[in-house]
Amino acid sequence: MTISIHLLGRPLIDVTSTEGYRFRSQKSWGLLAYLLLGDRSPDRTHLCELLFDSADDPLRALRWSLAEIRRGLGDDALVEGDPVRLTLPPTAMVDVDVLTHGSWSDAVSLPGLGRELLENLNPRGAAGFETWLLSERRRIAAASEAILHEAAVASVSGGRVDKALDLAVRCLQLNPLDENNQALVIRLHRRRGDVRGAQAQYESCVTLLREELGIRPGVAVESALREEMPSRVPTANRASIEAILEAGSAAVAAGAGESGLASMRTAVQLADDAADPTLQMSSRLALAEALIHAQRGLDEDGIDALHGADRIAAEHGDRAVMAEARTELGYVNFLRARYDRAEYWLSEAMALAIDSPSASAKARMYLGSVESDRANYPRALDHLDAAEVTFRSTGEGRRLAYLLSLRGRVHLLRGDLAVAAADLTASIEHAEHDRWLAFLPWPQAMLGEVELASDRVDAADELLQQAFARACQIGDPCWEGMSERGAALVAEARGEADRAFGLLADARTRCNRLADSYVWLDAYILDAHCALGRRHDHPDTRRWVSAFQTLAGRTGMREMVVRSLLHGAALGDQDAARAAVIMADGLDNPALQALVESSA
Repeated sequence: MTISIHLLGRPLIDVTSTEGYRFRSQKSWGLLAYLLLGDRSPDRTHLCELLFDSADDPLRALRWSLAEIRRGLGDDALVEGDPVRLTLPPTAMVDVDVLTHGSWSDAVSLPGLGRELLENLNPRGAAGFETWLLSERRRIAAASEAILHEAAVASVSGGRVDKALDLAVRCLQLNPLDENNQALVIRLHRRRGDVRGAQAQYESCVTLLREELGIRPGVAVESALREEMPSRVPTANRASIEAILEAGSAAVAAGAGESGLASMRTAVQLADDAADPTLQMSSRLALAEALIHAQRGLDEDGIDALHGADRIAAEHGDRAVMAEARTELGYVNFLRARYDRAEYWLSEAMALAIDSPSASAKARMYLGSVESDRANYPRALDHLDAAEVTFRSTGEGRRLAYLLSLRGRVHLLRGDLAVAAADLTASIEHAEHDRWLAFLPWPQAMLGEVELASDRVDAADELLQQAFARACQIGDPCWEGMSERGAALVAEARGEADRAFGLLADARTRCNRLADSYVWLDAYILDAHCALGRRHDHPDTRRWVSAFQTLAGRTGMREMVVRSLLHGAALGDQDAARAAVIMADGLDNPALQALVESSA
């Protein structure tokens, strides 16, 4: 028997290609979705509070829905126990699982791709579940957008430009305010030779962003419109191509971004003309590194180069290049809060890099950062601790500095201030030893927050001012936003509330000024903005809380979801208060649990 469960669009269960038993209760569908989408088995008391709290006999209502699920799935599936465990046969297909954990080539063919989770299903009398469902709908919509975007970029790297454009347009329809989606459509029009189509899309983007957000397009959109059309270049031998690539990399490192990138793109084209797989892969990886890590705002081009390198490496069985490309794809998706895609690529990279401890540890470190953003803190610490052992044995100081900053952040969020201070101080020391001065603002800003939480306001102020000055000097939007968030908290601690509001507004503007910003940081700043607004009764607080709830739900940042609900509860939303308690269940963060308990 083959079971196919479709939760995208109108929910249904196919059993051996025949539509199976149709549930009589919307709550049965809700319960099935909750069991499938959760990352742990919930106990029956929790399920009663979530879905059946208003029933005369919640446990009986739960048993009835579980019986419906068993009937719908048939004898090959098991739904049993307390906590309730759902076990499907190995051949079962669940569309949301393919969407979030499968390859783009499988996910893009799902019949419900782009449609709402449990479409038109809205169970009544279950406030906690309604809040969870709204959050999951946002997250699944974002997952559909991410898959379409990934499929479009992968298709164009394989030479299927028309197919890529169709996918990119579908992606844009899901989220037209995302500049990366706009840039992709513009770039694909130009790749097809349709300059007028690209210009028309650009003008539409300008109008939309002005009317909806009051801004002009950023560097990603402008760069897509200016992208040079492919042209013939003289052929060159291997030594010449390597020299051009080396010169381009040196120019980017020296700050001559445009000329350096032009040389690196020429090297890619020459490598393609020479049909040299080794150079095709190395030139694309070098270009991607420059675009993603050196030239902020141009991640879209970098993703294109990474997919190209991965495709060529797969064709020639080069596992090392595949691992490197997939690690970087995971990193970019991590920054964009596309955590399911990040986990997919990083897990693939770890499997491919099994013979390279350093490469595997790099992917594992990024996976730890993914789990940290999603508030899976024990899992995050397991990944980070394992990667630390490798980096210490290989003497990779910069990677160790980055890892220690990530681990310090976990301890800061969980309220373990002494442990956080130790990790963040060590991160700073390793960065200074390796002269990685461009990285210092990140751990310095967090160490400043540790000092502030320890009531050492002057020490916090000194660290945060230093972090902000360095961030501005190197022009890193994320580091600027992070340090300015801390500075706002210092200002409030000194009784300067108006200045604190101004600093937080500026922090959000700074960290979002490019299309490839670190999305978790935006949520972190919004959390502080909402808290400050509540404490000082700011008239815009409800608007900030609404934006925070949307962002947290769409990205699947579980702690941020709970924090956004707590802000709503403080403003009088009792449903949000109940939902916060339910959704905080299972999150291993004593500091967050204390907030939930005080709110309750």
